[in-house]
Amino acid sequence: MPEFTTAVDGTPLAFERHGKGPPVLMIHGFGSSRLQNWKSTGWYGGLTEAGFSIVAMDCRGHGDSGKPHDPDMYGHERMVEDAIAVMNAAGLSDSFVLGYSMGGFIGLRLLASHPARVRKLAVAGVGEHYLEDRVTSPKARAVLAEALLTEEIDSITDPRARMFRTFADQSGKDRIALAACMRAMSPHLPVATLAALARPILVVDGEMDDTAGRAEPLAKLFADGKAVTIPGRDHMSAVGDRRTRQAVIDFFGA
Repeated sequence: MPEFTTAVDGTPLAFERHGKGPPVLMIHGFGSSRLQNWKSTGWYGGLTEAGFSIVAMDCRGHGDSGKPHDPDMYGHERMVEDAIAVMNAAGLSDSFVLGYSMGGFIGLRLLASHPARVRKLAVAGVGEHYLEDRVTSPKARAVLAEALLTEEIDSITDPRARMFRTFADQSGKDRIALAACMRAMSPHLPVATLAALARPILVVDGEMDDTAGRAEPLAKLFADGKAVTIPGRDHMSAVGDRRTRQAVIDFFGA
């Protein structure tokens, strides 16, 4: 069973802790949850067996956390403060941080705004397209949000929108909350801000990940960045690949 803490605005935030050793805060991707993104794909066991402890959280709108339907209750800045609330509840003054896709966006903002709380940052499912507006522009967000809300799934012709909708249709997910979260997605951080990040950062992407794009162009922006590409994997399959997990374990353990 998860533990709970409360965000500044009163939203319940679910998380769970396992293992002993240096802590890793785990932030899942859009439409997923701590269990789907991390536990079911082997990350819990992989990290704890490698000597780390984990704090895996459910972002607002996801998993066992509160699911407000108002877009004003979302945005990555607010979700960064949720991560800080979970760290505080878990007694973490700082930790390694691991984020997948949306969780990587949040991890970058967490490092930018609270650098003392982050030892190292690993982002996966985030790449060169983070620097574009393919997902983060208001127009792109609106397309994806409408796809999440429409009752006529066959009317969705955009492949990326269709992928998001299919994922959101899985049991237990709240499409209205997810659409609100999507509409409130924050723009990417400025290149100058990314270049000024002082902690080591790992970028891991699947070779066939058209959603994130290549890892190298993003990693090269950081003062201490490293890129890893997972052959034969796309946005949905890279997270469960043991090579992705091992790259993160090696990075945190170095």
